[in-house]
Amino acid sequence: MTPRTLTRRELNRAILERQLLLQRERVPASEVVERLVGMQAQVPTDPYTALWSRVVDFDPAELSADVEERRVVRAVMLMRTTIHLVSARDCLEIRPIIQPVVERQWRYSPFAKALAGLDIDEVIAAGLALLAERPHTAGAIGKRLAERWPDRDPSSLGHAVRWLVPMVQIPPRGLWGRGGQPVLETVERWLGAPLSMQPSLDDLVLRYLRAFGPATAKDFGVWSWLSGVGEVVERLRPRLVTYRDEAGRELFDVPDAPLPDPETPAPVRLLPEFDNLLLSHDDRSRIADPAYRGGPWWHGSLLVDGFLAGTWRPERRPGGMTVRIGLYRPLTDAELTDVPAEAARLAAFLVPDGESDVQIVDTDRAD
Repeated sequence: MTPRTLTRRELNRAILERQLLLQRERVPASEVVERLVGMQAQVPTDPYTALWSRVVDFDPAELSADVEERRVVRAVMLMRTTIHLVSARDCLEIRPIIQPVVERQWRYSPFAKALAGLDIDEVIAAGLALLAERPHTAGAIGKRLAERWPDRDPSSLGHAVRWLVPMVQIPPRGLWGRGGQPVLETVERWLGAPLSMQPSLDDLVLRYLRAFGPATAKDFGVWSWLSGVGEVVERLRPRLVTYRDEAGRELFDVPDAPLPDPETPAPVRLLPEFDNLLLSHDDRSRIADPAYRGGPWWHGSLLVDGFLAGTWRPERRPGGMTVRIGLYRPLTDAELTDVPAEAARLAAFLVPDGESDVQIVDTDRAD
């Protein structure tokens, strides 16, 4: 039987539905974090913006409490070796799966080159001894380790521990309305539980498809940076359904995943920079015109009719905030009403006690 071909618009509506972007849902923040298999979180406030765009009446205090009470954590060196906000149980399960990626990327890093000839196991053991005393930043670890290895770069010593040991950044980092240094603690000590000894890559692939599918095996590799994924997908094939995209690529999916009508209305959404929606496929055309393949992902993303239509960034000022929007394409009259309205609501969320305004510029980015 020939697999059904899914159009770009069908794939768009499928991922928007799975990402809670066709309509906000009234669900706990921690449930959304787990459903989406984590949220990229280099910027500590970004998960709050991401959840505001997905959850009805999202209360940032809820997520802040989840972080403080260790139900969710800011895991270091997770998918694509970036910081992700994940549930505690996902951290224990997924971090061991990603360890081969971490070790591979470490070998190519400038920090590894700076430590050439050094026994990295000794460095790690010394770093763990420091962390057993109390949590430290990577910088503080490096300075202490440089006392033992004075001829080595302190930053590289600190980064060796940060990269290769499963770590989390602990509060107040990541709490709403509060700042904090990126202080590190080991995953196992912070959560009081061991990392999984038998983590399931099969389950991770299935969860990825539920959150980001239909997708190719290569798409999963782009999201996770894991290699050899094709073998896993082939092993799972009897449990999956298959489609084709308009370019003829084979797409895999879980059988019960939603495929909404491609004409389902998609409301305006403003997502934070580096949102996984835009970074989890080799072919990003289901969200972004191929002309925008390279980003810029360091700005927030503006979705109009479900597709990338521009970027945005907040500009804080005394007494309030300006949301500055740069467009990739002209907006219709209706969109020129909807975009500023959603941006104003976001500004009111980010600065609830201040004044806000929205500036739309006819440029291709919000610089």
